Amino acid sequence: MRRAAIQACRTLRRPALRKFARARPGTSVGSSHVLGARAFSSRTGRASSQVLHSSMHLRSFGYALVSTAVATGAYYALQGDSDNPVDGASPKSSASVSGGQTRGLTSSSVVSTANPEGPSADQLTESTRRVLVATPDSIFSGTIRGDAPIAKDTDDYGRKVLEMLTPEQATSKLRRNEESWLVGRGKGVVRYDIVQIPSNDPIEDDHAEKIIEVPQSVASTEDGSANSDWMFWGVFDGHSGWITSAKLRNSLISFVARELNSTYKSAVADPAVKLPTSESIDKAIKAGFLRLDNEIVNESVQKVMKAQSKRVAAELLAPALAGSCGLLSFYDSNSKLLRVACTGDSRAVLGRRTSSGNWSATALSTDQTGSNEEEAARLRKEHPDEPYVTRNGRILGGLEPSRAFGDAVYKWSIETQKKIKEIYFGRTPPALLKTPPYVTAEPIVTTTKVEPQKGDFVVMATDGLWEMLTNEEVVGLVGQWLDAQAEAKKGQSTANAWLKGWFGQQKGLPIEKNGASVDQSGQRAPIRQQQWGVTAKENERFVVEDKNVATHLVRNALGGKDQDQLCALLTLPSPYSRRYRDDLTVQVIFFGEGENTGAVTLNREASAHSEVKSKL
Repeated sequence: MRRAAIQACRTLRRPALRKFARARPGTSVGSSHVLGARAFSSRTGRASSQVLHSSMHLRSFGYALVSTAVATGAYYALQGDSDNPVDGASPKSSASVSGGQTRGLTSSSVVSTANPEGPSADQLTESTRRVLVATPDSIFSGTIRGDAPIAKDTDDYGRKVLEMLTPEQATSKLRRNEESWLVGRGKGVVRYDIVQIPSNDPIEDDHAEKIIEVPQSVASTEDGSANSDWMFWGVFDGHSGWITSAKLRNSLISFVARELNSTYKSAVADPAVKLPTSESIDKAIKAGFLRLDNEIVNESVQKVMKAQSKRVAAELLAPALAGSCGLLSFYDSNSKLLRVACTGDSRAVLGRRTSSGNWSATALSTDQTGSNEEEAARLRKEHPDEPYVTRNGRILGGLEPSRAFGDAVYKWSIETQKKIKEIYFGRTPPALLKTPPYVTAEPIVTTTKVEPQKGDFVVMATDGLWEMLTNEEVVGLVGQWLDAQAEAKKGQSTANAWLKGWFGQQKGLPIEKNGASVDQSGQRAPIRQQQWGVTAKENERFVVEDKNVATHLVRNALGGKDQDQLCALLTLPSPYSRRYRDDLTVQVIFFGEGENTGAVTLNREASAHSEVKSKL
């Protein structure tokens, strides 16, 4: 996620991906489709006043455009050495482009275009491949003939020409970073799945998971039960680079656990207390967030001024000048309480089985942005003489999240920023900056009683998922996946016994409509569905193909049954992809009463790599 005005390159109203139409019988092999962009602006910069117009519908000139772009850009290697074919291409092979006229092209390297009288017999027997042509504001799809490799991927007009991934290649890309862990500790959690799909290069998201066994001397319980597990899961949505989210991956859980340890020890030391209050636990979590952000933003400046070194400044100030949202879940296995601490606009949603056998979706966090009226009111109260403290849903018209780690240009005083820029380097403060800080890392904490016996689960994800799917769709998709997995495992009595009891015959998504028990007015709608023109019903959109449930969610967010859309979105490289999708990080935690093996083991069938370091 990019939000800083200097580096961001993101849409205010993101481009609309037009669904690929299926070719009807009788259409030419080179038919093409256009996916249009309506507006383009920085996620952290001011809203762009220039709107890029392009058709949301198929246009007749699209055929010629695709043909022209491919013909001028998709040069094919003509092998002169029959002993050295390239990428499996036949010696001296060439490829032809179909789909329209290409008048005005003079390059001697241009390959042959479609015959006006129709394709020859040899052309009809040639293999065909899908290509994408990316312009600054649109994407077109087309078809090329032949199997020779593309030797140039940008044409003379600056259009990117790409061979579209096949469905098999798209699946491989989806599963490249997936992990799944089986938790055999008998403490209420049975499994969690993770996946990441980059859009930025490198990805700006990060994540962390940790299980800490807490001795009874620290986490005392009223019933005197054995040691407790503290389980943490975090997703971190970086912007202006990856450095701040990486800092959270390495440090946030440790900072929070240290504060919790002190709070629990203080309670245990008092015979009249034994257990800390809910308020004191929330306070400890908030203290951990704020201490880490203080280290990133303020202590770094003190160290830089003392060191008087540009090398030290570059290292220490990088996490402060970039930024990241932080979403952290803390589960205490003794109390069965799940606390979700949210700084920014990542989101956690609880799925719970209802009496009807379907699932309900309950939001455990609220998106904290300048568009959230509660956050905007808070900022107006803190800065009463600044009418533009939020503008166009952004802080001072620039940063979208109202709470974040780093983002020091919204926290440092004007004097500090000028001094750092004069001596070392830095960014120009926002023009409206008057009384910082405007942005805080203090999280909003919610507490939920988990019911492992009912098979509760929680989905945590960066905003890249929630701008594609609603809360109910996400929970329903997990329920659909559970049903499919239970059906596949039916009759087996091995390690997946935790699936028992969750199976149910369903058509469509097994979700209670409008079943959320909290107000979701602070949460944004999945705008990508509107911009991509998604109109298909659930049964026509979603598919179950993955063993990893996080991968299952991402597949359906990007296209589901519409493989053309899925392949197109995964084909686009950075920075082109940033106009159509964000980085994606998804975690799904399953609660239940599983087998107590005392270990956390890699679930190989749902993981990309067979050897991954244990999270325990």
